[in-house]
Amino acid sequence: MMAENPGETRPEPGILPARDPRQPADFDPVALGRTLLRTIRAGALGTLDRASGMPFVSLTNVATDLDGVPLILISGLAAHTGNLGADPRCSLLLAGGGKGDPLAHPRLTLQCRAMRAEDPVVRRRFLARQPKAKLYAELPDFTFFRLVPETMHLNGGFARAFDGDAGLILSPLADRSAFAELEAEAVAHLNADHAEALALYATRLCGMPPGAWRASGLDPHGLDLVAGDRVARLDFPDRLDDPASLRLALKRLAEKARQTM
Repeated sequence: MMAENPGETRPEPGILPARDPRQPADFDPVALGRTLLRTIRAGALGTLDRASGMPFVSLTNVATDLDGVPLILISGLAAHTGNLGADPRCSLLLAGGGKGDPLAHPRLTLQCRAMRAEDPVVRRRFLARQPKAKLYAELPDFTFFRLVPETMHLNGGFARAFDGDAGLILSPLADRSAFAELEAEAVAHLNADHAEALALYATRLCGMPPGAWRASGLDPHGLDLVAGDRVARLDFPDRLDDPASLRLALKRLAEKARQTM
């Protein structure tokens, strides 16, 4: 269904509508939304104040789970933790930022339901993206949450708006345990034996400056890279769920990167 404002679309849940001809031909809301979701390291968390019911917004560090669901680590003393305990409904704003007008840069708003998470994969993924959080992750009053998104609103600039089912930018897993094992082994192997390839991915394919690039995470749609506070995202040409396809894709991407030198 077409929205009233040019450049906005409102699809049925889970269905990506045909491209709005008023939007630029290169606007891909799924690709852009997934990139913002997987690369932004901090976001504005909106909860409902448990006393007044009024919106309450705070800043939180963010990572993503294997399936793309945002992860946060918050203290039991924080106001937003109490708010989520009373009402799990929340919203998360992820904005890329950059030079010039902040509103000229893309941003993603997700409407979510918060769920406490004790899965060790959640902990591993979060600390790989937010290593400084190790200082307080062991404290007894800190808890990991999965913010399971239901809807998304993407603003990618003029005539680049999209509203739809957040599932469009997630990576649902048929076997979470199997993929978690694959990811852990692949990330460890890349960091131990393929530093050159990781650097090439970041600089040649992602356009990032040179640095001590490492793999921080892997999901069916791409590889996450970090170098200090810098984050890069290497998207796979196709969804990958098995070791053989992953090895072949990473090899081909390394070859592609070398060809640009």
